[in-house]
Amino acid sequence: MNDSAARSDAEMHVGARFLSAEWRYLLILNYEVAREALLPLVPAGTELDLFEGRALFSVVGFRFLRARVMGVAVPGHVDFDEVNLRFYVRRRVGSGEFRRGVVFAREMVPRVAIAAMARLAYNEPYGACRMRSSVPRGVTDNPGLVEYSWQTEGGWEGISATATGVATVPAEGTEAAFITEHYWGYTRQRDGGTVEYRVAHPVWRVWSVQGAACSRGAAGFYGGRFAGPIAGGACSAFVAEGSEVEVFWPRRVVREANVQP
Repeated sequence: MNDSAARSDAEMHVGARFLSAEWRYLLILNYEVAREALLPLVPAGTELDLFEGRALFSVVGFRFLRARVMGVAVPGHVDFDEVNLRFYVRRRVGSGEFRRGVVFAREMVPRVAIAAMARLAYNEPYGACRMRSSVPRGVTDNPGLVEYSWQTEGGWEGISATATGVATVPAEGTEAAFITEHYWGYTRQRDGGTVEYRVAHPVWRVWSVQGAACSRGAAGFYGGRFAGPIAGGACSAFVAEGSEVEVFWPRRVVREANVQP
């Protein structure tokens, strides 16, 4: 979906803005996984969104800046890091029309209140821990080393890469375009139903990277179906510049469903 299409779709969607912020310097490491491994996590009413027949998930770190919840900046909770693990789905909304979105398997932030708010409003799988990052603190055309880390009981884990070259808009049909151009979120609810929410932002430029790495202990941290692919190494990686974003209130698209194991 290009920017104009995303905005057109946004105008048709009824819903109030929940959060506004900037997301900057998104380091995105992508992994291929057997689609059967993800199927139990797919929310009711959606299906896996595949890239060239491949099921992908991503570990994403970024700077969350100037956050405002319902227009209000909460002191101490405005600028922070986030690292999440996500995969890709789509939902049919008409004859042949799909909304392409993401499902989060795990999200880490450094503030307990942020995690609690996201769990309450969206039922998102947020947790809180100490975090740190090495990224530019201002807008630049040469971000260099981009690194995000989080502390576990076993020590610090993290992802890192060095941005190279000139940032460009990914060509339509490329993996980078597929990864960055999902403008919806889908979350399974406790009763087995599903909520949908819109995330609005312009198309992002991306940098190629060198030396993309995920710490060895991260495979154990994410565990289960994700451990093997992470231990095997990313199949691709890049840094997206980010932008101002708007996240809208969720709404039910499936009221209840049988909860998959």
